[in-house]
Amino acid sequence: MKYKCLVLDHDDTVVNSTATIHYPSFVEYMKIKRPEIQMDLNEYFRLNFDPGVIGLFVDICGLSQEELKEEEAFWSDYVKDHIPLAYPGMKEILESYKEKGGLIAVVSHSYSNYIRRDYQANHLPEPDLIFGWDLEPEKRKPDPYCLYEIERRFDLKPEDLLVLDDLKPGYDMAKAAGVTFAAAGWANDIPEIESFMRENCDAYFKHVEDFGRYILDE
Repeated sequence: MKYKCLVLDHDDTVVNSTATIHYPSFVEYMKIKRPEIQMDLNEYFRLNFDPGVIGLFVDICGLSQEELKEEEAFWSDYVKDHIPLAYPGMKEILESYKEKGGLIAVVSHSYSNYIRRDYQANHLPEPDLIFGWDLEPEKRKPDPYCLYEIERRFDLKPEDLLVLDDLKPGYDMAKAAGVTFAAAGWANDIPEIESFMRENCDAYFKHVEDFGRYILDE
């Protein structure tokens, strides 16, 4: 295979979670802390794309560091009782990739224990390595630390990796490490995001099956 290791984002790449979990949690928290802020799902997607989740909460919503910790705890409690569904076809693609000898690493802004739970609940093949939100802040994406660590642990080169992500922090991480980046475009239909991804990324997939053909038919 051209790529020995898939580096997968989790939310809105493997599982459909923003629309069903993260956005509803955000709405509920804002009702408590910032009732004047009303944001629809598309705008939430846009701001998660750029400036990213921390920029959204701090710069756009004006949360203090203490409120940021409160929001994280609120979100974590919400996620405990809500398990997202994997996108149709993702299970079969990852199973086939693993059968061919490929490695799967997850680099996400979700907690590692929830990622493991979601993989198990959706009967997805177990990842070989997971880097989640529980990582030290300075090591989370878009910092390239996780990619360097994947290369070190599995004795791989940058060209052996393919990052698949739906958001700009994943793109920034891959670019900083010289790793090929593919955009997952199936979570939303926002022109600004699709335009950026198509213009800047090594590959863009609008549908899960397009990604499957790309990674399995090489």
